[in-house]
Amino acid sequence: MKKKVLKITGITLLIFIALIIALPLLLEGKVADIIKNKVNNSINATLDFEEASLSLLKSFPNANVELTNTSLVNKAPFEGDTLFASGQIELKMSIKELFKTAEEPIVIKSLKLDKAKLHIKVDEAENANYDIAQEDESNAETSSEETSNNFTLALDAYEITNTEIIYDDFATGMHLLISEMNHSGTGDLSLENSQLKTLTDALVSFEMDSTKYLNNNKLFLDALIGIDLKNNKYSFLENKALVNQLSLVFDGFIQVNEENQEVDITFKTPSSDFKNFLAVIPEAYSKNIEDVQTTGNFEVNGQFKGIVDDTHIPTFNIKINSENASFKYPDLPKSVRNVFIDTEINNTTGITEDTYVDIKKLSFTIDQDKFNLNSRIRDLLGNTKVNAHMDGKINLANISQAYPIPAGYDLKGILNADVTTAFDMASLEKKQYQNTKTSGTMKLTGFEYASEELKNPVVVNAAAVTFNPQTVTLNSFEGKTGGTDFNTTGTLTNLLGFMFNDENVEGNFKLNSNTFALNDFMVQENGADGEAGAGETSPSGADERIKIPSFLDCTVDATANTVLYDNLTLKNVAGTLIIKDETATVKDLKSDLFGGTLGVTGSVSTKEEISTFNMDLGMNNFNISESFSSLDLFKVLAPLANALQGKLNSDVKISGNLKEDFTPNLATVSGGLLAELLSTKVDAKNAPLLSALDSKLSFLNTKDLDLSDLKTVLSFDNGSVKVKPFTINYKDIAVNVDGSHTFDKQLQYKATLDVPAKYLGSEVNNLIAQMDDSSLEELTIPVVANIGGNYASPTVSTDLSSGVSKLTKQLVDIQKQKLLNQGKDTAKDLLSDVFKNDDKDSTKTQSSGVKEALGSLLGGTKKDSITVDSSAKKEDPTKKAVNSVLGGLFGKKKKDTVD
Repeated sequence: MKKKVLKITGITLLIFIALIIALPLLLEGKVADIIKNKVNNSINATLDFEEASLSLLKSFPNANVELTNTSLVNKAPFEGDTLFASGQIELKMSIKELFKTAEEPIVIKSLKLDKAKLHIKVDEAENANYDIAQEDESNAETSSEETSNNFTLALDAYEITNTEIIYDDFATGMHLLISEMNHSGTGDLSLENSQLKTLTDALVSFEMDSTKYLNNNKLFLDALIGIDLKNNKYSFLENKALVNQLSLVFDGFIQVNEENQEVDITFKTPSSDFKNFLAVIPEAYSKNIEDVQTTGNFEVNGQFKGIVDDTHIPTFNIKINSENASFKYPDLPKSVRNVFIDTEINNTTGITEDTYVDIKKLSFTIDQDKFNLNSRIRDLLGNTKVNAHMDGKINLANISQAYPIPAGYDLKGILNADVTTAFDMASLEKKQYQNTKTSGTMKLTGFEYASEELKNPVVVNAAAVTFNPQTVTLNSFEGKTGGTDFNTTGTLTNLLGFMFNDENVEGNFKLNSNTFALNDFMVQENGADGEAGAGETSPSGADERIKIPSFLDCTVDATANTVLYDNLTLKNVAGTLIIKDETATVKDLKSDLFGGTLGVTGSVSTKEEISTFNMDLGMNNFNISESFSSLDLFKVLAPLANALQGKLNSDVKISGNLKEDFTPNLATVSGGLLAELLSTKVDAKNAPLLSALDSKLSFLNTKDLDLSDLKTVLSFDNGSVKVKPFTINYKDIAVNVDGSHTFDKQLQYKATLDVPAKYLGSEVNNLIAQMDDSSLEELTIPVVANIGGNYASPTVSTDLSSGVSKLTKQLVDIQKQKLLNQGKDTAKDLLSDVFKNDDKDSTKTQSSGVKEALGSLLGGTKKDSITVDSSAKKEDPTKKAVNSVLGGLFGKKKKDTVD
């Protein structure tokens, strides 16, 4: 019998276990369909999830349903916007709920959300994306009842973890962000009267009309809420809140009526310790306030009471008060004393525009320095009107000795201020700045500021500002940073427009400096040994692109005794800088440089994605070698200039793109250069090209080139420099030059020399002398030197040997004609076509008489002919003459031959 009972029990248990295992597999699809159908049939949005899993064991005896990666996506007018998303939703319900039809309501006992995001939007037309309930106009009441009965909440607990809530109201300019929210509640919400115990912690940011009132402030709330579902009334029974570290207790109620909501809530600090004030300040700035020694009080009391509807808010009164308080941090040497705070935030009418803030008194003392502020801000949420006055003296160094300010803000200096202001926001928005009234003075002495964004600390010896109704006058601004000193005066004409309307800073300034080092304002690039290589871009992400601020619209008249930039030293600098529309324009800048004067006009713009520059440079009486060895751009434009000594006048027009570090991108540079050389000498040692020419042409000594008054024109584009043909003189030799080179100094030039016969050797000159023809005294032949390779190792080839060969043969032919009395023309005329570059070879036009001419020269007669006895190996006299001439020309001995 016992075995039978055990057997029946075992079989029953197995069947039960099998059902527990099998039922979820059978019902999961049904549960997913029921949830999607019930929700999507009742809302104007689309609910979807990746997976619905069912467990009968996890919450036994209840069923547990988990939805993974759930989303609720809006339809028009917010088509495609995600109203709600969650990584996981967990629902607990009775098992019997699983067997209900799609028409029957489902009762949910508990709810858990994880990694959820709710983004509520209200557009400018006041359409709300959370208004997704469907309405049946034919039977709206019935539809509403059916919708509300699809799901019934009989919650005894719920939990929301790691969740974010965003509220964007574009109609009112209100933006609320609740992040890292964890919220839980326990209580039987199915009862008509119940109590809900909640715990909440989150970070809260709140913005209204572009003003941030909260910025990631910590919020903790421990609340016991009484719920009266019959009257829609929610009462705060036992409640504690922490804003940052400020503790508040509050009570009261909110009642939801058909036409409005009633609010009656009071709150206050549970104690009057002045630590309450430090608790309001974000924890990063207030540090460990539990160790701070305080005296005096700090109290916050407030009340919200009234009706909330389309036109009203609750009236409220918030009082903040402190009397003769002090505080001292244990690890800092100084204390803050005589702290007085008397402030009220009020609204007595329930109209939002009537909210005002009245700072009747705010003052404190550090050592002997005292600071005072009072202000009244009316119509806070309408046309805000501000009246304020501040005065006092503060030793900025004492602030860090009395209050734990963040590292890096080690301020120094003494601030004296006495300023009164009155303005309204409507006038500012309409740019009616004449309606504002600001007057007073502010002075700063001995100020010092250091930052990672600055290469050197900035020291302000003295600064003085006078506030007038229309302008702000900078009476003085004297200081230094690194090796730079500066003294600036001027006026700002649009400070309020910049502060409140995002308008440009407009002003006119005068800047004087003894030494102004531009490198003091440039942060060193990250690269090998802390520097980026020449011509290389810095590593990705190492530096941000330098930008001219878009909000600047000002003119600066600047003078400086010395301006240092990289390896350049400019003296007696004066000019005008105009900054506007992300463009810096230089006008009529004059400077002493390289022993001469420099004039600059042009602009630099960072407005587009790639920064650009366009400059006109005028150089007068520059030292050539010094300027061309110091300026990288000139090195690539005229590399040969490194070998020149003397003076230079030049006009340069140049434009192109700038790299992120504000140096020119040479591959994009284009423009032109007009140069005039004055009193110039050549040092061939600094120019491999000139040395190569010297070695190829023995009669040429490049140090004797006459470059005085030479004018040349260069044009450059896409990394190539073209030279307009020009002529220079070497003694009585004219040298015609033209060609081009690239920025990487690859050469492609041609130099054509008109060489007088007297440089061609004694044999040629002896032949000319035998002719006794005065027309040959100024005889020249063109010699072409083709120059290639690169500047460091150039290649030079000439046609000198072929030219001399042609000349010698022609002289022999002409002599033969003269001996036979066949030539009546001058020898010069007979040689006129010898070196023309055409298809006719003048050495062949009279070849029929060459042998006869050579016969005459060797003692033969007219009838004799030139014969060559091969056994005697007689040498051709023409070849011998040519070889002798070339040998002499290239510095060889006469016994040498030239093939």
